[in-house]
Amino acid sequence: MTTLATFQTSLAAPAPPEGLSSALQALWWEAKGDWAKAHECAQAQDDAIGAWVHAYLHRKEGDPKNAGHWYRLARKSPATVPLPEEWAAIAEALLSESVLYSPG
Repeated sequence: MTTLATFQTSLAAPAPPEGLSSALQALWWEAKGDWAKAHECAQAQDDAIGAWVHAYLHRKEGDPKNAGHWYRLARKSPATVPLPEEWAAIAEALLSESVLYSPG
């Protein structure tokens, strides 16, 4: 399992670490400033976890209506904490779940 600190340190690399789920890759790319790549990765994970990251991305984009749609699909209440706090909370939750890593 990767820790949040290790995940954040990996942001110095040119590409995300191997084996991350699409949702974690989305958070990684967003932290690197590539919203479009992050959005593409979030869309690639078609489940509640992908929807949670998708919601965060649209919240960051400043589109609360679209974010609300994705929070509902994720079965999460819309976040009200500062964006960096939400990013860290999502990353920490996803990193703690071994099922969130891509197979193979």
